[in-house]
Amino acid sequence: MRPRHRSRAWLLRALAVAFFAALAYFGWRYARHVAWYEVWRALAATPTSTLLAAAALSAASHAMYSSFDLLGRAYTGHHLGTGAVMRITFISYAFNLNLGSLVGGVALRLRLYARQGLSYLTITRILTLSIVTNWVGYLALAGLVLTLAPPEPPPGWALSGASLHLLGPLMLATAFAYGAACVSARPRRVRIRRHVFRLPSPALLRGQLALSCANWALMGALLYVLLQGQVPYVTVLAVLLVASIAGVITHVPANLGVLEAVFVALLSQRVPEPQLLAALLAFRAIYYLVPLGVATLLYLAQETRAATSASRPAPTS
Repeated sequence: MRPRHRSRAWLLRALAVAFFAALAYFGWRYARHVAWYEVWRALAATPTSTLLAAAALSAASHAMYSSFDLLGRAYTGHHLGTGAVMRITFISYAFNLNLGSLVGGVALRLRLYARQGLSYLTITRILTLSIVTNWVGYLALAGLVLTLAPPEPPPGWALSGASLHLLGPLMLATAFAYGAACVSARPRRVRIRRHVFRLPSPALLRGQLALSCANWALMGALLYVLLQGQVPYVTVLAVLLVASIAGVITHVPANLGVLEAVFVALLSQRVPEPQLLAALLAFRAIYYLVPLGVATLLYLAQETRAATSASRPAPTS
């Protein structure tokens, strides 16, 4: 590595360490002033029916996301069955949510799909389409919500109300540009540096928008249910979408601390803080931790089956 590249890599690592140290410090300072007894009391007072509805919405969202790679199957033409594809996508998504995209989104997908006999080129195309599906739906839905009903940011926030109004149409324009390219581009191939990306067909584009928008909408519905209707659904969805892009910018695994900070900043004037934090804790448990536990069991079962198959002696002729 060249000296300039080494110094740049060292600087980036130092900045990352400084950022996470600052995040931990401010999180610790904030946590010191939270009345945690009231938060736990609010969490314990959450009706069972609310938790069951939230669990159903979480299951629906994970099933929706697990269907993303079915679009990848249509896109690449590989041979795997629906159950195998959705199982691999579910495992990858649960690990992605909790441990970051390199572990879940990339490493696990590569390992699990390669075990099923797919080539790395095919897996890369599936992964690329899945990422694009997630974010084109996000851009379309967030653009619409932030254009029509942006959340009102608190004083001194980095993004003003005017900035959110401008961000919405920009997101919509980006999603529209992608859609227009899928519908009208000839040839249907885009070169990005050394990589060639084949644009999806209009039918696949419709599937991308439908699945991704539905998934984000279900996540918003889950939080709306946990907040027990104290905030309009569109407002909850808008805050979730803002928090999600903030988590991407900061690269914090599981959006840890970022999700809470954005919701507290934007909704603490409408919802008592203990109830707001209780809803967010329930959201993390239902949407992040429970699926991670299920995905871990499924992954270990697949690894066990693979190890058992590998240890069996080859049949003699």
